[in-house]
Amino acid sequence: MTDAALSTTPLTARHQALGAKMADFAGFLMPIQYAGIIAEHTHTRTRASLFDICHMGEFLIAGDAAKAELSRVLTHNLETLAPGRCRYGFLLNEGGGIIDDCILYCLAEDHYMLVVNGARVQVDREWIAARLHQAHFEDVSDDTGKLDLQGPASLEVLEALLGQSLRHIPYFGFAQLEWQGQPLLVSRTGYTGELGYELYCPADQAGPLWDALLVHEAVKPAGLGARDTLRLEMGLPLYGHDLDEVHTPAEAGYGGLLTSNADYIGKARALAVREKLVGLLLDGRRSARHGDAVLLDGVQVGVVTSGSFCPSLNGAAALAFIQADKAGAAAYAIRTARAELPAVPAELPFHKTGTARIKLT
Repeated sequence: MTDAALSTTPLTARHQALGAKMADFAGFLMPIQYAGIIAEHTHTRTRASLFDICHMGEFLIAGDAAKAELSRVLTHNLETLAPGRCRYGFLLNEGGGIIDDCILYCLAEDHYMLVVNGARVQVDREWIAARLHQAHFEDVSDDTGKLDLQGPASLEVLEALLGQSLRHIPYFGFAQLEWQGQPLLVSRTGYTGELGYELYCPADQAGPLWDALLVHEAVKPAGLGARDTLRLEMGLPLYGHDLDEVHTPAEAGYGGLLTSNADYIGKARALAVREKLVGLLLDGRRSARHGDAVLLDGVQVGVVTSGSFCPSLNGAAALAFIQADKAGAAAYAIRTARAELPAVPAELPFHKTGTARIKLT
């Protein structure tokens, strides 16, 4: 797809002015890197990086029937989701396969915001809207800007910008605030493993907010290349690679999140396990790629879903779906385009010292 045919975000011109390398991601023209993936990765782990995530989708669901109807569509346990808190979960098909992974925000009683992956907005919208019969449903993706400020210095930066303390916001909690007279939802969530915040604002405020955050000396822009290595080091899945409509939440390692008592779509198969998503460490800097075969004693038993050199590990890591009865082996080989690379299983996350869950009060 040519650049002209791709969708853009409110920040596209700013990325180009900063000299970002741009490429197609989920049908959007997105920044892949600025100074370089390793530099941006390291800055996120040590200071604070700013990511354009405006390609994500946002849905509003409200009304007296919202809670009951959403409970039949999503795996999230809405009975224990209070206003001011958000929760990770899944949208499943009838076979328990993952249509999308998403975060549900309880904005108020009977009022929710669902954040979905950019490449799945249309699929999710049609699936959900067809199954909500009384609740009000609205796709506000085009009207919503989303910036992610991630890194140990992110709290300091955001408090300086807003002129107020944010230390009361818990992990997977949020506050509905204002900036320059416009609504700003500040969510203590992220995709990097570090202390960080996801910021939701009107789309026309995304540019001014981006500019204001970059003024701080601790903040640098980062692209999707660093975002990918950061999330891989934390063992966080990427939809379309580590999650798909074939595999269940339990196979991806998220069976423990399925606590809802509601009879949601796909529940009967959500805990089925035929394959397991396994973390693998490779010997050296050479990395595996999506689709590479995982071998045990020379026989293919799985496939790599994500792989990269990981700067914080100073080595390569991968995620792979492996046959459940072969997932406990002590060592494997990965057949890449050029060679077979030895790999050993590793407990997730690969990177153990992230600050995401640090207590602030």
